[in-house]
Amino acid sequence: MPIQISEADLKDIKFENFINTLENETIFDKTKRLDAVLKSGIKTGNEALGMVTMNKVQPDSKIREKDGSIHDVIMLGSNSYLNLSTHPKVMQGAREALEKFGYGMGAVSNYAGITDIHKELEARIAKFYGTEDSIVFPSGYGANVGIVSALCGSNDIIINDAANHASIFDGCILSGAEVKIYPHRDMKYLERILSRIPDEKTGRLIITDGVFSMDGDIAPLDEIVKLAKKYNCAIMVDDAHGVGIVGKTGRGAAEHYNVMDEIDLHVGMLSKGPGGLGGYCAAKKEIVQYLRLYARSYFFSTALPASVAGGLNEVFKLLETDSAGREELMNKTDYLKKKLVEKGFDIGHSQSAVVPVMIYNETTLFEMYEKLRRRGVYVNIVTYPAVRRKECRLRLCTMKDLSYDQLDKAVEIIAELGKEYGVIK
Repeated sequence: MPIQISEADLKDIKFENFINTLENETIFDKTKRLDAVLKSGIKTGNEALGMVTMNKVQPDSKIREKDGSIHDVIMLGSNSYLNLSTHPKVMQGAREALEKFGYGMGAVSNYAGITDIHKELEARIAKFYGTEDSIVFPSGYGANVGIVSALCGSNDIIINDAANHASIFDGCILSGAEVKIYPHRDMKYLERILSRIPDEKTGRLIITDGVFSMDGDIAPLDEIVKLAKKYNCAIMVDDAHGVGIVGKTGRGAAEHYNVMDEIDLHVGMLSKGPGGLGGYCAAKKEIVQYLRLYARSYFFSTALPASVAGGLNEVFKLLETDSAGREELMNKTDYLKKKLVEKGFDIGHSQSAVVPVMIYNETTLFEMYEKLRRRGVYVNIVTYPAVRRKECRLRLCTMKDLSYDQLDKAVEIIAELGKEYGVIK
């Protein structure tokens, strides 16, 4: 029998309402409650999730709506910032590896899942960061979960920026370590936490995103390094949205602050700027060796397909020589930011290819998001649990191959709807 939802209930629908099993419910009853809400017609922000893309990652894209209709959009919702997923050399590297090793490895990395192509990729990543070694995980989420839960345990303390990625926090939970959280980029609060850690608690790890995925700003790694030295902490930086983009040669937030050699764990995702799949950690050889044996998301996961690793080797050849188009990407990103500010939008303090457009009202956000897509601009929607509801926003991701005409057109459409909903004057 279908679940009935009252008007009063519809006014207070929240993401967290469907997390816990209620009294006298089975574990599946919450799925029925959610289904009833999604079928009710009330806007929840989920209407456009799961759109089907009809082509390669590119600025002019076609998407298929849930009703089966297909239409064109300007793509401002892809993390393939440098368009490397369609770079001819990258695609050729993937083809050659596919022909040699097939489409899957059929084994975990520690057994029969590693080829010379994978070893080359790990060597290239280590060279890119100037470390002794690196380890490649088959997923970015699994990288953070595996690294944190392997290295930290019940006797350790992890100190997180509040805006760190969910995968980091999930790794912290699995580790069993004591977790402290400081407000986003608040160095005074961070030092307050560090100064109160008992002397006998010597297992200390500060974790921060390099580029923060929802705001596009950069962690103050120069200050974090000073505090880490003062209070004897290790540092892990997840630079998922910074690799290939931020820093004078694209080596990320640590390069931006000239502290590459001060970071203990250089973590990154191969699915953002590199345009592929997976995650990695570049560090000292003994740390990487430990992770190969104790990071469960590595040990118990089938290895990255050789075709993906083959393409990524070509990616890192481009990144090593800073010839992946970083400067062109940032020029277009700066242009987009300038145009949005001129229209009156609040775009926060982005320092990367991630550009937030603050909306501050969930109802407005849901409606603008829907209309933008229908009018030909695909962006990402961001609200709870990724950010606080009162800080909800559209998230725009620039790509190198976007034209200035496409950026102009997208800004005009966003501005028209911004005025319609009172977001800008």
